[in-house]
Amino acid sequence: MKIPPLAIQRTALVTSVGLTAASSCAAFRAKLTNPRETRFKDADGGWILAHEVELDQPLRGLPKLARMAAMAISEALEDIPPQEWREIPLIVCVAEAGRPGRLAGLDDRLFAGIEEELQARFHPSSAIVAHGRAGVGVALSHARELIHGQSVPRVVIAATDSLLNAATLRSLTENARLLTPANSNGFMPGEGAGAVLLGSASGADALLITGLGFGVERAHIASDEPLRADGLVAAIRNALLDADAQMHDMDFRITDVSGEQYYFREASLALSRTLRQRKEDFDMWHPAECTGECGALAGIAVLALAESACRKAYTKGPRMLAHFSADTGQRAAVVCQWRGAS
Repeated sequence: MKIPPLAIQRTALVTSVGLTAASSCAAFRAKLTNPRETRFKDADGGWILAHEVELDQPLRGLPKLARMAAMAISEALEDIPPQEWREIPLIVCVAEAGRPGRLAGLDDRLFAGIEEELQARFHPSSAIVAHGRAGVGVALSHARELIHGQSVPRVVIAATDSLLNAATLRSLTENARLLTPANSNGFMPGEGAGAVLLGSASGADALLITGLGFGVERAHIASDEPLRADGLVAAIRNALLDADAQMHDMDFRITDVSGEQYYFREASLALSRTLRQRKEDFDMWHPAECTGECGALAGIAVLALAESACRKAYTKGPRMLAHFSADTGQRAAVVCQWRGAS
């Protein structure tokens, strides 16, 4: 039996180009960007450019991640009284285990820090999802089980991440992954947070999550194996099957790619292996061109942009495929469809 879709009821973002979903998505649409020099240097001695979120207080580490997440969650739950938050599960996406510079205590202290920032408590089914950029797919799967399997009315998925610490930037520099004057095959690091409020589909205007799919890429970015995009192809095919759709049914794509040739090549290979009918145009959007590479935030940024673009009617159609690739090989794909009020 087909699983009913999820509906995105509200979105929230905290990025270097806006501290709300509305301002961030407006910047995405205008392709605005806001990088600035950090206090870190690249391999050639130049200052690393990055997308830093400016807050009222100069926070770092876990306190900053918790503050950014709390800001996003508060925006996503703006229409719900705080005393009702205890009945809402909160799923928080964070950096994958083993990422260089990953903050100690991320899995066991961050959640408490978020609740302290908000002065609120969430449902006991709340969880941390540590799968980096692919985490949003795992979180959506958890949310679908809670809403349709356990009759939980609403779920919040949040994400918070930062690549702006010495250990992470040192590793990225050593592996030539940063965009610098001497390296065009790289990205600018960033940080931020976001959240989406999910519920069952109703008659209201909403972006629906109609299909989820997962895969594992053996030829990940740190591997020496030849890339065929097997993991992403599997994730896309599984998501389309889950949504009872074909690739040519999609009107555009929106992804987490942030500048590295590997991930653009993977997306191209996956498209060539899943599209069976010619399409005149098949745009691929990537909000990381405005925010920089923000790790686990990528998935929420993609969903927020998709929802805003559909609501403001500047997409090429109501159906889209989102896909996400973690450095460690996890792949996730999400089929979305805009549905207007009936």
